[in-house]
Amino acid sequence: MSPEMSTQAPAPELYREIPRAEWARLAAGMAQPLTETEVVQIRGLGDRLDLVEVRDVYLPLSRLLSLYATATKRLGAETAEFLGEETDSTTPFVVGVAGSVAVGKSTIARLLRELMSRWSDTPRVEIITTDGFLYPNAELERRGLMERKGFPESYDRRALVEFLIQIKSGVPEARAPFYSHMRYDIVPDAHVTVRRPDVLIVEGLNVLQPPPTPNDVAVSDLFDFSVYVDADPAHIERWYVDRFLALRHSAFSNPSSFFRVFADLTDEDAVARALGFWTEINLPNLEENVLPTRHRASLVLRKGRDHAVERIQLRKL
Repeated sequence: MSPEMSTQAPAPELYREIPRAEWARLAAGMAQPLTETEVVQIRGLGDRLDLVEVRDVYLPLSRLLSLYATATKRLGAETAEFLGEETDSTTPFVVGVAGSVAVGKSTIARLLRELMSRWSDTPRVEIITTDGFLYPNAELERRGLMERKGFPESYDRRALVEFLIQIKSGVPEARAPFYSHMRYDIVPDAHVTVRRPDVLIVEGLNVLQPPPTPNDVAVSDLFDFSVYVDADPAHIERWYVDRFLALRHSAFSNPSSFFRVFADLTDEDAVARALGFWTEINLPNLEENVLPTRHRASLVLRKGRDHAVERIQLRKL
């Protein structure tokens, strides 16, 4: 797949194509709820998020999502009333955030959580990442999948679907496994607990994958809205290498880190190692599994080489 392929709009007749300037005008009259310090705390390593980007792109998006969430909750309540149900049967509004490694998904998920929680109609917003649903390293080793960690087959898809079914069925509490990036593995007996938020954001590489068979439930079947973070693969490659270099002086340098072996590499060796990981693992996963799901998203954010969003595509209702 050539880099040019990623610039093509997904099924353009199904989407509104909205230039950044037009989208930014939607923020007129909206108060900026975050400070510069808060933005610095939210953004990930290598991201160039600033207050202008928050105002122009993510403030309107957060309001749109809050409107969708409120409308969905209202429809649920009206349906319950129509059916004569006396109890509140509304459930959390679930948002999926998909895209390549190093494209900025985690930053966007954290930012949307902060922004949406400032709107009065969606005060309780939580995040879950699909890293917790990776098989433990021992199981990946047993299946011969350690070199394909992050590919669809390396996840316990059934467990993720079961978790989201619990969320959408309105259980008071649902628990997900906990993944340690420092240990590069699932932590036994550790969990992330989710207690009926207004909105749950689910962030991960493969959250828009179709079901493995027609009789299976797709993870995205349980989403109310989904965002795909898009960029030219050549840009993502550069972001990935830059992040790898920066990690040598932070997370990789921790003696407990799984990646401690990379901390003392020279710049030249570190670049070579990062490019190897990108070309052998992350780029094939992007081309074979992640990018083909872009057309399934409710909204596509297209980033330019500086991480700034250049255009937005919103699926028509």
